[in-house]
Amino acid sequence: MTLNDLTKEYDKLQLKYGAKELDSIYNGGCAHNPDFCFVFMNPTGRNIASSKDWKGLKSPWVGTKNIWDLFYELNMLDADIYYRIKNIKGKEWTEEFADEVYQNVKKYKYFITNLGKCTQIDARPLPDRVYKEYLQLLEKEIEIVNPKVIVLFGNQVSSIVLNQKISVSQCRKKPFEKVINGKKYKCYSVFYPVGNGRFNIHKSIEDILYIKDNLFTKIHS
Repeated sequence: MTLNDLTKEYDKLQLKYGAKELDSIYNGGCAHNPDFCFVFMNPTGRNIASSKDWKGLKSPWVGTKNIWDLFYELNMLDADIYYRIKNIKGKEWTEEFADEVYQNVKKYKYFITNLGKCTQIDARPLPDRVYKEYLQLLEKEIEIVNPKVIVLFGNQVSSIVLNQKISVSQCRKKPFEKVINGKKYKCYSVFYPVGNGRFNIHKSIEDILYIKDNLFTKIHS
């Protein structure tokens, strides 16, 4: 099974739970044993790749600005790419620029995805039952990509993926283990860094830098 094989299932769930006039947003970045897999909630119509006219990458955060602050501060995005993102309007992203951004993501060996791929018009909350319908597909995605570490953003995503009640504020820098098809994956729960969680972005950066500095020093030593 490949990541492309999963898109048909995501598209079925888009028709069930997403805005009918928008497309699913899938994933992007380093899809072969990345250092990090970053798991967000679900896309919104602010992502211009969700337009049915968009023929390029259907990847998270295309045409948005704020999330790229996180990756830049983590030293996981080149300065020239970051400043171009910050200096153009969302609608000015081209399919070629989206590809350039995600080539840069790939360079830094991380993979970006959402638990829910159903694009909504706005940032309305989704109930747990919707995210749970995507869980098995996310697990297959993780199995295909095989990341070294999984970062789960926010209480809701963390609780569903880890199948236990998670409060990020109570488990910062604490490793969790998730088993998928017999393989153990190390997971961390981190504050959601955008939208209503924007004021927590410094905590997200601090915790991910901790993971980078401590875990990967051991892996690469």
